[in-house]
Amino acid sequence: MTVGEKNPKKKNKTILLVGETGAGKSTLINTLFNYSMGVKWEDQIWFQIVQEEEKSQGKSQTSDVIVYEIFDFEDKILPYSLTIVDTPGYGDTRGFKCDDIIRERLLDLFRSDDGVHEVHVVGVVMKASDNRLSDRLMYSFDSVMSLFGNDMEKNIVALITHSNALKQKSAINILKAGKIKCAKNEKDNPVYFLFDNCQDAGQTEEEDEEEEEEEEEVLEALWCADKISTKGMTKFTEFLGKTESQKLKTTAQVLDERIRLTACIQNLQERINLTELKQSEIRQIQEALQEHEEEMKKNKEFTVEIDEVYKEKQNIKSGTKWLVFYEGAVCCTVCEENCHYPGCTKAWKPQHCEVMRGGRCTVCTEKCPASDHVKGNWIYAIKTRRVQKTIEDIKEKYGKHKSESENRLSLLENLEKELNQLTTEKSKLLDESYQHIVTLEHLALKVDTWSTIVHLDLLIEKLKEKGDTEKVQKLEAMRSRVDEGTRAALRYRQVQVPMSR
Repeated sequence: MTVGEKNPKKKNKTILLVGETGAGKSTLINTLFNYSMGVKWEDQIWFQIVQEEEKSQGKSQTSDVIVYEIFDFEDKILPYSLTIVDTPGYGDTRGFKCDDIIRERLLDLFRSDDGVHEVHVVGVVMKASDNRLSDRLMYSFDSVMSLFGNDMEKNIVALITHSNALKQKSAINILKAGKIKCAKNEKDNPVYFLFDNCQDAGQTEEEDEEEEEEEEEVLEALWCADKISTKGMTKFTEFLGKTESQKLKTTAQVLDERIRLTACIQNLQERINLTELKQSEIRQIQEALQEHEEEMKKNKEFTVEIDEVYKEKQNIKSGTKWLVFYEGAVCCTVCEENCHYPGCTKAWKPQHCEVMRGGRCTVCTEKCPASDHVKGNWIYAIKTRRVQKTIEDIKEKYGKHKSESENRLSLLENLEKELNQLTTEKSKLLDESYQHIVTLEHLALKVDTWSTIVHLDLLIEKLKEKGDTEKVQKLEAMRSRVDEGTRAALRYRQVQVPMSR
């Protein structure tokens, strides 16, 4: 949404607002707009560029990342124009899928040619009434910290809403206790600004205005609210004016790596499951061949019963939203794998999916070209079925695609070779997932967030099976450094929605 006319000679400052659902981001944007317009309390008027609908408990009013551009009017208040990026709130009652999509939406914005490529201030919006460091609040803080590169710390500040002299100290103490990585003042305390979100009450409806005139106490309270917000806005815009912008290149890389890590781990789990089921199938065949070798030599129609692994297409919920977003799965038709599911809402075509790089997939086994992928309303589901197999069936399945020299090997040797190949593929997958975490360790503002830690147990378990002691030690050391805040965030996420699909 754009308000006013752009003046290319005037400096622009960009603010990114993040925080929990219900923290007051929408009201804060309206406050910023009214302040930049020069609106004063005595004017008895209040403009809204964000329509504040009737609030539902725990439901975010903002359902997508929205950019507000506030350009020059009379040039009396701010010596710069404003770009405000509003994000959906974390912890929405509609489910954690809404939270997971935020990083994808931001990455789309940061990578787009006409998007946002630098930010002056990241405002972590929180309520002054938050008087204890709950698992819910730590989940929100941890999710916010997971978004940014390690070069953004000095640009992150706290914007405390619903503030008054009695409540603000609790919120500040929570910031300290939560060990939020943000800009610090000379006393090494978090930089924060105070606002009261009720200063607009009664400014837009005549009947409310008449009621205010009858209630002097209410009027005085609203006047005080306006004073708190005006003072906070003055200090905040001064800070904003002095703050240098930070390019979002590293932050975009972090978002990219987290999306790829999640997709890679999801694919890893499916492929490990497939590999282990295939290994079980092969071992059943080996045992049957060894046990019934003589019978099979005499009777080619002799059968053994095994659990055969296969894949089939399974329908999922999909569709368009506002004719802008297309929810579906990106699958490789060559490897028959799910390369990005759940996720991938902005890409209409597979080549635009976040897991593609240089025209090829970074997730599927063969790293196939984007053209070998489809985006649709189905995924590949791994299943098993109890079947009867003859010796000829087995030879056909495990003899095809073999070289002439391999075909001269005994069937048992071919099966053993197949087992070894599956083990190698699983090892490669583990190394790829591990590398994503190593990259995040170098780039992220906070690497050990819940969104990373949730994957460590699986990787540690499988790397131990592989016998890769060095990688196991590194991941275990990372897990041991996890602070209580991240554990609280992970507890909240797992209690609300189990991590297994």
